[in-house]
This record gives sequence, C-alpha cells and structure tokens, in this order.
Amino acid sequence: MDTIKQSEILNFKDPLTYKGKLTVVGADPGDPDLITVKAIKALQSADVVLYDALVNDILLAYASKAEKIFVGKRKGCYSYQQDQINELIVSRAKSHGHVVRLKGGDPFVFGRGAEEMEYAVAFGLDTEVVPGISSSLSVPAYQNIPVTKRGASESFWVITGTTKQHKLSKDVALAAKSSATVVILMGMSKLAEIVSLFKKEGKGETAIAIIQNGTRSNEKIGIGTISNIEEVVENNKLSNPAIIIIGEVVHHRAKMNQIVEEQLQLSQEV
Repeated sequence: MDTIKQSEILNFKDPLTYKGKLTVVGADPGDPDLITVKAIKALQSADVVLYDALVNDILLAYASKAEKIFVGKRKGCYSYQQDQINELIVSRAKSHGHVVRLKGGDPFVFGRGAEEMEYAVAFGLDTEVVPGISSSLSVPAYQNIPVTKRGASESFWVITGTTKQHKLSKDVALAAKSSATVVILMGMSKLAEIVSLFKKEGKGETAIAIIQNGTRSNEKIGIGTISNIEEVVENNKLSNPAIIIIGEVVHHRAKMNQIVEEQLQLSQEV
C-alpha cells in the first residue's frame, strides 16, 4: 500500500464536511496604489484567486501562494460564462479553501458580486465582501471632474450603458431629463443612442467627457459637448474600457487648468 504523506493529509478538504469561503474583493479602477489594506490581506490569505480582465496584474503578486485563474472577458471572448464562474467558485472553495473573487472597481457596482455571493451561500460557503473604489467616482476624480459640485450638480446617476438584454438602460432617458451629473459605465457601444436622448432634451451644448483606461498609465480622455462628442471620440480613437460623464461638472477640469496656468504666469512675472 502506498504511503500517504502527512502534507497530503493536511491539504485534503473533505467536500462533505469542509465549508470553504468566498471573499469578493474590489480591485479598484486600475491604479494598483488604490487597493485597500483589507483587500491585500484577503489576497495574501487566498488559496485561489479568480480575476477579471480589468484587474491590474500587479495585484496578483499579493497572492503569491494562490492558484490564479483568469475568468474575464477580452476582445469580445469570454474565458468562462457566469454559470461556469459560479460553479468554479464553489468547487475550488470545497477543494482548496479560501477563494478570492477579484473584480475591477467595486464588486457591488455592476460587478455581479451579489449574484456570486448568493450562489456561494446556497452551497454552504462562508462569504465576505471587501468594497473597492468604484470607477464611477475615481476615474472622473483622477481627471479633476467631481460628480457633484455646489452650484453645478446636487446629485449624480450611475447607470449601466448595456443591460442584460444588451440594450441601453431606460434610466438614461430619465437621467437626461434631470439636472444631475450622469455617469455611464459600459456605454461606448451605445454612444449614438445616448447622444440622441440628450439632444431630445435640448442638451446639445451640455459638457461631456469620455475617459478610457481611467487611472492607468495609458489613460486617454476626450472632452466635448453632446453635439460634437462622437467626432471627438473618432479623432481621439477612444474605445472601451471607458466611462462617460455628462454634466456641468465636466467644466471643473478646465477651470482647474486655467487657475494653474494663471498662477504659473504670476510666478513668472514676480
């Protein structure tokens, strides 16, 4: 009879008795310095990490001892469908122990984190969530665009540009009627529809910004109005992943730049 090593006994997880754990972790928008201390601790304790395409690979170094599995979408192709990811979470948690599901931004802002936790709980896993910094707030902020500003915007909408049915969310039409800042995620493929809705509300001259690869070293930005933003996108070759910000707050970026330039001129004159 073959001798079983002590290490093999210690590493074995009985699927009938071992619960396992899922921690859904927000990886923030792209800048690895934005990761939270709690997220780092979760990665360091992980046995398996399932990560998405928008996750900065630098963060995987925190999980040096974990098995790492890419489950994201790249160039229109899925490596795993959502049902397969759910099943993988449960099977790896039962066999390995602690599974960290690493997601870009915040896992509860259009990140399916809630769905995955519900599935895991149904199979008896312990679950935890580590919030991340949502791209809907941080990406505009990196370009000096606040989502609210006294005298300019009293509220903001965060809307998915593409629903489960691959259509533009009906909330965009409602948001276009308001005076709020509108932040649209995953909306580049529906830009023409978005522009049309705002034009119908007489907002052709409303400021709009589109930020691609926000907070990363290859970040790109296009600034314009509802009337000319499609031309701006074409001239700057902007594409996904990108965030759309619509509203008066977009002008804050230009105002900040103007103040900096004026201060520079004053210092040179002294």
